[in-house]
Amino acid sequence: MRRLWTLPYVRRYLVGQSLSILGDTSMWLAMVIWVRELTGSNGKAGLSFFFMAAPSMAGPLWGAAVDRFRRRPILIGVNAAAGLMTLSLLFVHGRGQVWLIWLVLVGYGVSNSVLGAAQQGYLDFLVPEEFVGDAQGVLSTVREGLRLVSPLIGAGLFTLAGGHVVAMIDAGTFAVAGASIASISLHEPTPVRVAQRLRTELAAGWAHIRDTVQIRQVELAFAAVCAVVGFTETAIVAVVTDGLHRSASWLGPLEAVMGIGAIAGGLSVAAAMRRIGEGQVMAIGLVIFAIGDSLLIAPTIATAAAGSLIAGFALPWAIAAANTLVMRLTPSNLQGRVSTALDVLTGTPQALSIALGAGLVSVVGYQALLGAVGAVTLMAGIWLFTRPEQRVVRTSDLPARGPTPLKAAAMSVLVTPDEHLHRSQAADRE
Repeated sequence: MRRLWTLPYVRRYLVGQSLSILGDTSMWLAMVIWVRELTGSNGKAGLSFFFMAAPSMAGPLWGAAVDRFRRRPILIGVNAAAGLMTLSLLFVHGRGQVWLIWLVLVGYGVSNSVLGAAQQGYLDFLVPEEFVGDAQGVLSTVREGLRLVSPLIGAGLFTLAGGHVVAMIDAGTFAVAGASIASISLHEPTPVRVAQRLRTELAAGWAHIRDTVQIRQVELAFAAVCAVVGFTETAIVAVVTDGLHRSASWLGPLEAVMGIGAIAGGLSVAAAMRRIGEGQVMAIGLVIFAIGDSLLIAPTIATAAAGSLIAGFALPWAIAAANTLVMRLTPSNLQGRVSTALDVLTGTPQALSIALGAGLVSVVGYQALLGAVGAVTLMAGIWLFTRPEQRVVRTSDLPARGPTPLKAAAMSVLVTPDEHLHRSQAADRE
């Protein structure tokens, strides 16, 4: 992990993307609260989630578009466009401009899909082979950690300063993310296109998932977990209010404990992947998550804190391991389509499980929901761990992921930054 941060281009990229994630996750909850404040309607506030999630259903289209072009210009352009789009919220002054908030949320959904696909492809080009797991661990840790605290930051800023201030801060994070990528001067070749029908091109990501047994197994396990894991979004509130008999504000400390666990998990996941392989690390992560989840079924302060810490630790092991395996086993010119296909495969059941959990919690109770999450997650982890294909993947077994000279140039920074610059310039001339 420490050696990863000696790569100046990678360090710049990861810092920029971390700020972008902070801005994104801070803004969406603030906009939902804003709609509720302007309209007085819980239904219209809830509809805001739909506007942000709906564009991901067109994921294969965004992925196919990303795979046709170099990722660096896409990342710079989409970050700039998203920043300008966010600034349009400065024109919201009353109930009559709620449509503008919804339009920005749709734009957020599109930009998240495009940026996610382009980021996966650019990271594949930028990071040397031996550091892929470390980079995914960093991003997973940042994403999971910020997902827990930044919505609260956004909501707090909205309460203190209003939506306009939150919008300007978020636009600034997009600008920083775009500038960090613009400062990277490594030459990125245009992806190689294969002549095929549009329908075949759009479905290529799904076909790759289906035909690559390790990816297929990992994503089947992930999809099964996502079909129930949304139950925890509602159940955790009931754990605090009904189980611990505390106010909902106690969610904050539990989320902070989970964030601490996520940091520990992110720092350790790369070493574990190098030792036993991504598939088995993900399987162990799912089993650990099931253990943490079970500690919340009959909660005390101690078991709730321990369960949150353990579940937080497990998240990077499951998510970063899955992302690393997919990236390592996917050719560069398919990264965008595979990434967006996986968003649909896992994001759709998770969204449905959130809605289902909200309806079931008052009928069956939070204990039954957490029991279902724990059982499914445990079974998925055990099943994945027993698959003989999920062993350490040798580099020689992997498909070509990018131009060898540029990968060598990127790795040469481990010697000296000056030598890295010299070699990358030589690669450009070639």
